[in-house]
Amino acid sequence: MAPTLFDEKPELGDLIEIFRGTYQHWAVYIGDGFVIHLAPPTESAQAGAYSMMSVLCDKAKVKKEELWEVVGTDEYRINNLLDSKYKPKSPGAIVRDAQEWVGQELPYCVFRGNCEHFATELRYGKAESRQVRNALEVGVGVGMAAMIGVGVLAAAAAIFGGGSKEKKNNQ
Repeated sequence: MAPTLFDEKPELGDLIEIFRGTYQHWAVYIGDGFVIHLAPPTESAQAGAYSMMSVLCDKAKVKKEELWEVVGTDEYRINNLLDSKYKPKSPGAIVRDAQEWVGQELPYCVFRGNCEHFATELRYGKAESRQVRNALEVGVGVGMAAMIGVGVLAAAAAIFGGGSKEKKNNQ
């Protein structure tokens, strides 16, 4: 039988990516079934779509909770996404640093200081958020497509619309 997602056991310092539907929540595994994560007041496994309200929050709290409490019924995976880019800190250093943050309230910004930034900072010493980068790339792509579309429409109007104006002036 092939291993399932839940058969894989996280190791100290692993990043846990939790799929909340339209976004991912991130935590750091610290052992004995516990994780540490940066959570805005609206972030919880039971919050459903209400979790998206975290984009409006400007503060979040660092929490130590059981992995299953944070995951709830959502899917998750171990995702040490930047291991090929950066050398991870030692597991002991990751856990120690994470525990020092527990209970503290931090500024929260979806674009500059979210749960993924927090988790990657703990593991690699570099605060990065792939989902923010991806969202910005998609947004820039959509914006470029919109600008190109407007440009094409303006050109078409100039080419095809100008003739009727001339006809009116000639009549």
